Amino acid sequence: MTRFDLAIIGAGPAGMAAAATAAEVGMSVCVLDEQPRAGGQIYREVERAAGLRGDILGKDYTQGAPLVAGLRQAGITHVGGAVVWAIEPGFRLSYTCDGAAAQVEAARVLLATGALERPMPLPGWTLPGVMTAGAGQILLKQSGVLARRAVLVGSGPLLYLIAVQMVRAGTPPLALVETQRRADLIRSAQHLGGALRGWRYLLKGLGLLAEIARARVPRHTGATEIEVEGEGRAEAVSFESRGKHHRIACETVYLHHGVVPNTQAARSLGVSHKWNAAQACFVPVLDEWGQSDVPGVCIAGDGAGIGGARVAEIAGRLAALKLAEEAGRLSASDRDDRATPLHAALSVERAARPFLDVAYPPYAGAIAPADTTVICRCEEVTAGDIRNYARIGCLGPNQTKAFGRAGMGPCQGRYCGLTVTALLAEANGQSPDETGYYRIRPPLKPITLGELASMDGPEKDAAG
Repeated sequence: MTRFDLAIIGAGPAGMAAAATAAEVGMSVCVLDEQPRAGGQIYREVERAAGLRGDILGKDYTQGAPLVAGLRQAGITHVGGAVVWAIEPGFRLSYTCDGAAAQVEAARVLLATGALERPMPLPGWTLPGVMTAGAGQILLKQSGVLARRAVLVGSGPLLYLIAVQMVRAGTPPLALVETQRRADLIRSAQHLGGALRGWRYLLKGLGLLAEIARARVPRHTGATEIEVEGEGRAEAVSFESRGKHHRIACETVYLHHGVVPNTQAARSLGVSHKWNAAQACFVPVLDEWGQSDVPGVCIAGDGAGIGGARVAEIAGRLAALKLAEEAGRLSASDRDDRATPLHAALSVERAARPFLDVAYPPYAGAIAPADTTVICRCEEVTAGDIRNYARIGCLGPNQTKAFGRAGMGPCQGRYCGLTVTALLAEANGQSPDETGYYRIRPPLKPITLGELASMDGPEKDAAG
């Protein structure tokens, strides 16, 4: 079995930047990523799609190409299509690739698992024709496919970006149905100083809004009572906005109200987490280098807290410097010399985040859905079911598995976990930290018996 100085899970901006930085100082690096080609969600298929659709996807997207190219340097083994399903003591990583299981070992591990779109359970969200906005963007990046007669629902800058990309592609959305309120914008003014430090993000957002306005795409803000209507598929979106009822006939609905850290791998290793009230999610407890309370484990990128692509890239480099110093590849003074400008840049890049978090909060109607709304799609558990479990003594998400199988489906709680925590916390009068989250065990992703059986054959690893 091949042993590396560093194993990185995820080939998004954090993982790619960390791999290049570690390799530059002589570390042997193995990058395991679920996608066949590097880039993560933000830079998905960038080397192939930049030339085909770069004018639609924008400059921020095409800037990911140099990071992907950096994975080709000596000392880096990049395994695409690798689904990591277990991280054992001693950092033996088990994964599947091309239908067979394999393993690698590493002295240290960097988790760069990125973010998940926050689930937006509302009436009708399980109908065919309804998907997350990020899924719609994947279709565009990967296959050049865009939905026609689509409505974008939720909040946050990603909705504006996707709306503009649709406009540029010649298939503008029918409307943006936005859940943020004027009161949210007023409250965000307390963070305006930080937002001005990150003025590039504000300028970018204003530019997107200007493009949407020029395309005459209707925007409805402060939307409540949102429902996706349809018999057998999405046919319309209905909602209340500014005291009026609206109904927009459509064929596709893109839902989005933020992204949250993908913490499954970190939790499986026993990394401590805490509730981040500003982002309404759990985040791992880390130091300024991204080092966790589990020796040898660092976390960088949106999996450490939502910050965006540039923050992820910088954090990946900082984590790699710390790990290289621990491995004896850098002295502490060399590490600090290299890190000083990165820490300064990170501060600037993070400055606008508090403003954005307050201005675009999650949709309250999806954080605490109506009783009849399904919140665990895998096992068809409703919000009312979770509230009933609380009434008969259920205190935490792990117990819901026994009460009604919530979190036991193929996604293993990735998409219902935060909703279950929020519902139980409210019903039991506890904080999210007191309520907790699912206990995560391997396999982190589903694995077939055939894939397991393949490990009993000739030893396979990242080296071949």
